Amino acid sequence: MSREEILEKVNEVFREVFEDDSIIVKDETTADDIEDWDSLMHITLVSEIENAFGFKFKMKDVVGMKNVGEMLDIIKEAVG
Repeated sequence: MSREEILEKVNEVFREVFEDDSIIVKDETTADDIEDWDSLMHITLVSEIENAFGFKFKMKDVVGMKNVGEMLDIIKEAVG
């Protein structure tokens, strides 16, 4: 799966979780960029991304992610 395909699927998950079809995330997107992205929504988002890609994030990765780009890198490494 290419990074672009991963980004496309991540965008779909973000739109679904936040119930907002206008969301477009990029590598530099952070929680500060999406109004409803708080700690509770982060847990939901991580869970939905795990379900979408069929893997589990390591706790250190969940805590250490600073932006969507880092999330994409972790997903790419996990699913190839």
